[in-house]
Amino acid sequence: MSTTTDVTLADLDLFENGAPWQVFEDLRRENPVHWNIEPEPNAGFWSITRYHDIVDVLRNTDVFSSQLGTANLEELDTRQMEIRRSILETDGTRHRALRKMLQPQFSPRAIAGYETFLRGITASTLDKALAKNEFDFVADVAADFPIRVLAQLLDVPESDIPQLIKWGNRMVGNTDPEHADVISGSPESEQYRDLPFRSPAALEVFKYGYELAWNRKGGDGTDLVSIVLNTPPSDGIPIDARDFRNYFLLLVIAGNETTRHTITHTMNNLMANPDAQALLTEQPDLIPWAVEEFLRMASPVHHFRRTATRDVIMRGEEIKAGDKVVVWFGSGNRDDEVFEDPYRFDVTRKPNEHMSFGRGGPHMCLGNALARLEIQIMFEEFLARGVTLAPNGTPDYVRSNFVHGFKRLPVKQA
Repeated sequence: MSTTTDVTLADLDLFENGAPWQVFEDLRRENPVHWNIEPEPNAGFWSITRYHDIVDVLRNTDVFSSQLGTANLEELDTRQMEIRRSILETDGTRHRALRKMLQPQFSPRAIAGYETFLRGITASTLDKALAKNEFDFVADVAADFPIRVLAQLLDVPESDIPQLIKWGNRMVGNTDPEHADVISGSPESEQYRDLPFRSPAALEVFKYGYELAWNRKGGDGTDLVSIVLNTPPSDGIPIDARDFRNYFLLLVIAGNETTRHTITHTMNNLMANPDAQALLTEQPDLIPWAVEEFLRMASPVHHFRRTATRDVIMRGEEIKAGDKVVVWFGSGNRDDEVFEDPYRFDVTRKPNEHMSFGRGGPHMCLGNALARLEIQIMFEEFLARGVTLAPNGTPDYVRSNFVHGFKRLPVKQA
């Protein structure tokens, strides 16, 4: 009998100490299209754990739609879906129009122009952290750096940075008792059922975004808020209050959480693989390509969700119209059909077509070029300082089957 029959990736206990790599491996081998039971009122979902199957789901938007929710497993009624709808929960022409608004700002050419200020921010963050012998790498480096970049892109004061970090923690950590105001899915969360992540923090983010919008609507600013407000979408449908608040909330989260966790995972992997750190220190020209391995190993987002629009057969399993279909990026990133010796941290791995930003399809991460450059510069600057860090305690992971991240990574200078 399969050892995966009773496994459900809805079980948050599996994610208490990071990703359940052995469970993913068992599923890939024994049951790569696996039905997961869920507590009521949810009805269960299909887990897709093989790399090529995940790619098929992401690219086939006609069969596997984003319209009914993507960022969590919650089942929404029609009213909730309309209130919460963002670019993530939009397909087709409208999705392309919303994406196109900020695409020029996140193109590789545009991102290249940020290098000078990125290096300045990185140097400031590292110098402050490394002035201490012992510190928490998450708080002092990984969380500090990307949110300071985001503050520049949003044109908000540095004094707001601590609050931006807290909002992201409270929303994305909505299943972690340390971060969540109320645990998602609990009876207490019902009063917040219309909000993203069922988090009251979303109301605070909306208010903050509206205050920025009040001062920038109709202006000629080049910050991301001004561009979203003042750029007519190509489909001719104006941005309304819902579009703006949900777009703004997504920028606050996506511009911080995933890069933060990738940076932390990478530091953890370098400490565990001193030969890799030595190689990159000696040959810093390898770092831009090594970023792809940093991302593959980090897999900072565990999953995204789609909904089947019609009945479809996948690997002999009958997926019904309306079923939730969940693609597990970390599992795909360790699929031995694609990556030789997939658990090895190999900073020279080529090719390295990981799926940490998605893998093709219209919803591939819009900010991937910026994230790559941020990660590259962070480790170019860190390794150039000739510093070696060592663990100084047990890493503390976010209890989540959505985000693969750390709350704390205590380190010391070796």
